[in-house]
Amino acid sequence: MRHTAMVLVVTSCLSVFACAQTAEELVNKNIQAKGGLEKIKAARTRLTTGKIKSSGRRRVSVASFKQMNMRPDLVRNNLTLQGMTAVQAYDGSVGWQTQPFRGRKDPELMGEDDLRDLLLAADFDGPLVDYAQKGNTIEYLGHDLVDGDDALRLKVTLKNRDIVYYYLDPDTYLEIRKEIQQFIRGSVRDRVVDLGSYKPVDGVMYPFSISEGSRGNPGAQVITLEKIEVNVAFQDSDFALPASLRSEEKKSGLVGVH
Repeated sequence: MRHTAMVLVVTSCLSVFACAQTAEELVNKNIQAKGGLEKIKAARTRLTTGKIKSSGRRRVSVASFKQMNMRPDLVRNNLTLQGMTAVQAYDGSVGWQTQPFRGRKDPELMGEDDLRDLLLAADFDGPLVDYAQKGNTIEYLGHDLVDGDDALRLKVTLKNRDIVYYYLDPDTYLEIRKEIQQFIRGSVRDRVVDLGSYKPVDGVMYPFSISEGSRGNPGAQVITLEKIEVNVAFQDSDFALPASLRSEEKKSGLVGVH
């Protein structure tokens, strides 16, 4: 009996070690599948353009979007529809936005809860690359199904305790789905993101087809990328807090939100 118990303990320990080791191996295989760390890190800036098709209760709208990324963690999203452009940007410490579709044409600061999605977009290489340095932890959860197909499931707990589940294709090791859980004021905000149509850009694989939405309506937004360019000339001023908000930002203390 004592021998059996010892075997179970040893087996359990080995199993935990194997899972941790497998998680690390899967992250490395994912990075290699995308082109390798050297090529990924060679991009200093990235410009992504495309269309977003949104399906609402009453109508379908198609907007143009442009996303600008610059290392280490600067991002700006422009969404243009019916002659108006909404902006969300993060300058490395503070998030700001203009929302003309909501009747707000003047720039305004973003609160921590609203900033969560933008901070994910600001992570230039994504949560898997240099995950430990970023304060993220990973777990391998075994096999799962995505639309009836086999997938490898990784759980990534971000530094802010939000969770991203990655589903990797077992043949290519590229992600085919992400499930994002954000914990906001005692509630959970879920989002499902499906990725496909991977193409190489300067030796790095990117998904050119993305659909996302809630669990109940996972395809609410369909994003079709038209072009991705890397090492485009950007300036810090492209992301900087507008002058009208600088005094407000000092008063609010929204500095260094991560």
